[in-house]
Amino acid sequence: MSQVVFVLEDDVDISRLVQYQLERAGFSVKPYAAMGTIVVDAERTKPALFLLDVMVPGGDGMDLCRRLRQHPTLGSVPIIFLTARAAENDRVQGLELGADDYITKPFGTRELVARVRAVLRRFQPVEATANLTVVKVDELEIDGSAMELRVKGSLVPTTVTEFRLLDYLARHPARVFSRDQLLDAVWGDARFVTPRSVDVYVRRIREKIESDPEDPRYLKTLRGAGYRFEIPRVAEPVAS
Repeated sequence: MSQVVFVLEDDVDISRLVQYQLERAGFSVKPYAAMGTIVVDAERTKPALFLLDVMVPGGDGMDLCRRLRQHPTLGSVPIIFLTARAAENDRVQGLELGADDYITKPFGTRELVARVRAVLRRFQPVEATANLTVVKVDELEIDGSAMELRVKGSLVPTTVTEFRLLDYLARHPARVFSRDQLLDAVWGDARFVTPRSVDVYVRRIREKIESDPEDPRYLKTLRGAGYRFEIPRVAEPVAS
């Protein structure tokens, strides 16, 4: 059965072009010209991916992304923005809201299909992680097989990209990774993702695992070098 992509795009020509190219690549496409019933329809038939324009009638794609990431059953579905808003601040905002990629118009149709496939690959089970043990560090529990994160015993929702980045760092504690090394390890051949994107994802992870994201205990920044996962030291008892 082909994977279903929900496409929110109000420009008829672009919508038809996107639909044609994705269907040609083997996907099923459900197009939307406005916000309308997209969430209700997704609740009935969960899509493999959302491809969202930002400026659409009846709403804002950014707001929709925020709603989807907070949705109990749709929160883990990958999201790609396809928009004419090309400023760096717009891209960062989209990633901070939980998007997995951000494509700007005009775009190449081959690149669009490649990036849709690249995002979906990150959401597929990876054989190498099938037998991974659960990483338990202080208040964190990272289950690579189930792709679940628990903090203080409570399940914390993450996107797949967030989880894979945290999981990779946690399985290599104390090792410093540059942004480019993390891009290679987590995003693979998705070279359109910039080093700045890594910073955005680290910030989002910190908000979910750190008591004080501004003074992190686990995900440390080494200025000019990159990031490392640190196992907090247990305080030595003070001699009386």
